Amino acid sequence: MTVLSSKASVSLEENASWSEEMFRDLHQHPELSMRESRTRGVVGAQLEKFGYEVQELGGGVVGVLANGEGPTVLFRADMDGLPVKEASGLDYASTATQVDENGAEQPTMHACGHDFHITAGLGAARLLAEHQDDWAGTYIALFQPGEEKAAGARAMVAAGLTDKVPTPDVCLGQHVLDSPVAGKVAVAGGPVLSTATSARIVVHGAGSHGSMPHLGVDPVVLASTIVTRLQTLVSREISPADFGVVTVGSLQAGSSANIIPDQATLLLNFRAYSAEILDQLVEGTERIVRAECHAARSPREPEIELYDRYPLTENDPDAAAVVREGFLAQFGADRVEVMDPATASEDFSVLPDAFGVPYCYWGVGAYKQGRETFPNHSPLWAPDMQPTLRTSTEAAVTAVLAHLAQSD
Repeated sequence: MTVLSSKASVSLEENASWSEEMFRDLHQHPELSMRESRTRGVVGAQLEKFGYEVQELGGGVVGVLANGEGPTVLFRADMDGLPVKEASGLDYASTATQVDENGAEQPTMHACGHDFHITAGLGAARLLAEHQDDWAGTYIALFQPGEEKAAGARAMVAAGLTDKVPTPDVCLGQHVLDSPVAGKVAVAGGPVLSTATSARIVVHGAGSHGSMPHLGVDPVVLASTIVTRLQTLVSREISPADFGVVTVGSLQAGSSANIIPDQATLLLNFRAYSAEILDQLVEGTERIVRAECHAARSPREPEIELYDRYPLTENDPDAAAVVREGFLAQFGADRVEVMDPATASEDFSVLPDAFGVPYCYWGVGAYKQGRETFPNHSPLWAPDMQPTLRTSTEAAVTAVLAHLAQSD
């Protein structure tokens, strides 16, 4: 027996054209992190139309639908796009631009699938509102800003989320991914996404003419030795049994071939499956940076700034088991896989942690079998609209009903 009633299943099919139209609109109008004003308006209007009690919080939108006595379930969808110029070739590709927080106009694209997430979240909200005989309790549809900068979940909590909506018994979320194949879902208990943080490091030198290096302190050489030395943090200081990544994504210094500049800036990203390993990588980086600066005769202490901290996403085993059983009943064993831990990161768990409740986060396949795939954040990211939209909507409703559904 499937989790969705026969009437809800019919509605899922009937809503396909609405879902596709909504998705195309969202894909063509992406908005950058913490700047999702149009998207927030679209979401709020739809939730009000479905009969939800709607409020805006911290740049996001929350809709609450009370339906008698029973558990309370929160489902979260993220809303922000990325500063990426789309090269997918889709007939509905984004040509949008938006001014970022630094005042620069950026090409903007839903290069991470959040347009699927919004559409699925709205589709689930609509089905649950239309078929209240299938469940009892309270449903919270939460649409979050700023996931790409690890800012949105914290902003909603800071705006009073935990005081302004009922406390859920469980929080749920999902993400479209390049694996498994479209039409399938993947879920597991335990760690499923890494914890992460980024760092901005400025090292100082003493400027000089390129022909007189002995009269200066070269920050380019200094930064280069730091980059090389950082590779030993994972290869020589972390156990081979543990996961850790240190990436130097940017090294910027100088503007002329014959001028030794007076500083260099490095942007780093760290990832791990535990907060302890992440802290070890960050602390090791600071140790190496300071030591190399001392060895290079740097005239000033380095500047080290951490930002965009993402928590570990670690599914509650019981919550994941309920979701998995629901998926097996709805999709069948051939469409449900075990989610392997991924090295990407999320701020979703900030929400259930603020409430002090368990959570489950799963993956939805985005590319049909045999198609060339591109990863999230690629300008070529172009999942198959169907069956991805249907599967992601069906997965959201199924997971919610697995916790709320009335027994026959």
